[in-house]
Amino acid sequence: MYGLIGKMRAARGQRDAIMGVLRESTGALPGCLSYIIATDPADADAIWVTEVWTDQASHKASLQLPEVQAAIAKARPFISGFEFQIETHPVGGFGLPAVKNE
Repeated sequence: MYGLIGKMRAARGQRDAIMGVLRESTGALPGCLSYIIATDPADADAIWVTEVWTDQASHKASLQLPEVQAAIAKARPFISGFEFQIETHPVGGFGLPAVKNE
């Protein structure tokens, strides 16, 4: 499995607009096992996104989907930046398939 954890910064007062776009556009993405959008209780302009994919290729391919490209274009005016993105190697957990010998 392939995972990403990222922190995005919304333009002041635009966090809900970005989260709305993310919620609308993260339905059935091929290879996506989990896509969690969260607010930061200590930062009104921060959005945390935690993703789990079957593999890195599925994530990369999703970025080329027309609906994902449209969502990126729609959200772009409300985003002030990305603080960081960390790749992870999920090994299981509630709601995820078990991984053998990893």
